Amino acid sequence: MTPETFAAALDALHWKQADFCRKTGVNKSTPSNWMTEKTPIPLWVGAYLGAMQDLAALHTKYLATTKDSASE
Repeated sequence: MTPETFAAALDALHWKQADFCRKTGVNKSTPSNWMTEKTPIPLWVGAYLGAMQDLAALHTKYLATTKDSASE
């Protein structure tokens, strides 16, 4: 995962770096180190964000409100 794909995944989830830190328990400076390439992004980060995007898509597909469904 590159800093650009990390940022894109956060954007797709409507998360800020602080949200990611809170949800995963990483130190608040860690994503900044990834973005400036001071430290590499661990493999688990891509897997985690991919899983969260998949869950968000399933939520949208199956748990949309009836108002949302009626507009389709």
